[in-house]
Amino acid sequence: QVHLVESGGGLVQPGGSLRLSCAASGSIFNIVVMGWYRQAPGKQRELVASISTGTSTNYADSVKGRFTISRDNAKNTVYLQMSSLKPEDTAVYYCHALIRRDSYSPTFQYWGQGTQVTVSS
Repeated sequence: QVHLVESGGGLVQPGGSLRLSCAASGSIFNIVVMGWYRQAPGKQRELVASISTGTSTNYADSVKGRFTISRDNAKNTVYLQMSSLKPEDTAVYYCHALIRRDSYSPTFQYWGQGTQVTVSS
């Protein structure tokens, strides 16, 4: 079994910063991609940012220049540094990972439980 545990959400004023963390644990051979999605009330879940094992990154246009994704492969952990936060960034943020559990298995996707980020004055 594999678990993703997020931390770091909360309430922040517009223009402020937050750092999200997500640690993967369990039966893990290789984490191919880790990333963050978010879902605001009444909207579909959307990709925020992702990072591959080789540190290739991908960002949603709405967060480019404000958010930075990074990962610590030794700790199976991904981080999302969020700066210049806007009210429209308010959402539940979900950690996502594509993981291979052994050298013979295909990749499976896993989700964290979600952490609330609220940007409000």
